[in-house]
Amino acid sequence: MNSGGIPVHDDPVHVIGGGLAGSEAAWQLARDGVPVLLHEMRPVRTTEAHVTDGLAELVCSNSFRSDDAESSAIGLLHEEMRRCRSLIMAAADDHKVPAGGALAVDREGFSQAVGEALEAEPLVTIRRQEVGGLPPDEWDSVIVATGPLTSPALAEAVGKLTGEKSLAFFDSIAPIVLKESIDFSIAWFQSRYDKAGPGGTGADYINCPLSKERYGAFVDALLAAEKTDFKEWEKETPYFEGCLPIEVMAERGLQTLAFGPMKPVGLTNPRAPEKKPHAVVQLRQDNAYATLYNMVGFQTKLTHGEQKRIFRTIPGLAAAEFPRLGGMHRNTFLNSPKLLDGTLKLKRRPRLRFAGQITGCEGYVESAAVGLMAGRFAAAERLGRATAAPPKSTAMGALLNHITGGAAAETFQPMNVNFGLFPPIGDGDGRGRRLKGRDRKRALSQRALADLQAWLDRKA
Repeated sequence: MNSGGIPVHDDPVHVIGGGLAGSEAAWQLARDGVPVLLHEMRPVRTTEAHVTDGLAELVCSNSFRSDDAESSAIGLLHEEMRRCRSLIMAAADDHKVPAGGALAVDREGFSQAVGEALEAEPLVTIRRQEVGGLPPDEWDSVIVATGPLTSPALAEAVGKLTGEKSLAFFDSIAPIVLKESIDFSIAWFQSRYDKAGPGGTGADYINCPLSKERYGAFVDALLAAEKTDFKEWEKETPYFEGCLPIEVMAERGLQTLAFGPMKPVGLTNPRAPEKKPHAVVQLRQDNAYATLYNMVGFQTKLTHGEQKRIFRTIPGLAAAEFPRLGGMHRNTFLNSPKLLDGTLKLKRRPRLRFAGQITGCEGYVESAAVGLMAGRFAAAERLGRATAAPPKSTAMGALLNHITGGAAAETFQPMNVNFGLFPPIGDGDGRGRRLKGRDRKRALSQRALADLQAWLDRKA
């Protein structure tokens, strides 16, 4: 019996990858009484983006995005995962830092909490080793959760097995600024529209204002700056639209940034309330000590020298110190609608399941959610239970459906969870009025949580 009184099955499920998806999959398996061998290649083999050997390391932003379960699909996904006893969400909630309406975490505390929980779980064994190729045949149940930075040997083996060329895109990392180096005679604390969120007060972001002239000069500098060179084989790799480098956005037009990550709406400079800034750079708390802040939306492929030079022209950041500068890494993912079945099994080799970003979902929470589902599917299969997927009306079910068949294989690209993936809901409210906007989102969320609870009750 495990600690929860659930009968333990003898044969382990192998989980390859100790990121958010792999960690969540291992946790779900153990909660159902199934032993797990969790294989993580770091520190034996490192990646271009990771800086520690911790499980569930957050390599880009520290934000899990909106925590509003009524009007945000990602906030709804948060709530669904909490109701499914998610380790990732529990660790995030325990280590949240102020971020307005978003759920952001102290990345070190978060990773440590996930690692300690898995290390303390008797049914989980962690092995620090690279799986260099397809798993051995005797591993009869495997979850591949190696993420977008899958080791080359394993990626090549999967490619040969599927006969598919892996799709790929570039993901970018935003710089982190030391708070004490920010000039608060210029910058100020405020969330957009003073909105408070989990762990926040409504004044959670540091804001650096730019006039129209300063903004124009900043955009010109981005366009003229030296960028990181790509290797020849990387040059045709597309960017993910939800995480474009700031200089790529600048290339799309002078005002693109002012209507994107640098939009000034919902903000008022307390030193000049009558004079609205043309653009604003926001920084979000990145650790529990509130000593580090990341530049929101400032993913970049500028060289390190150019980042320091240009970002220090932003009002308030003239003396900025950067404990981490921005960077880029190449992400790979499967053509999942063609290759995976409805329970994330590889059609050509059903003993293999895939989870996380390698399946073509995008975002920390989405990756963890797919890991959660893969872990539950594998546990049910090991224990001889039915492997029913969450209803498509739920955030988890909508995301799963998109990955495993809802999207067209010919044009499949990574996507964050959004209400556009959900089955339509009736247009009326019972009184002849059409549901729109926030009311429609609230109705979708209410339906999702009711359907999720019914799914959980059937599994109990």
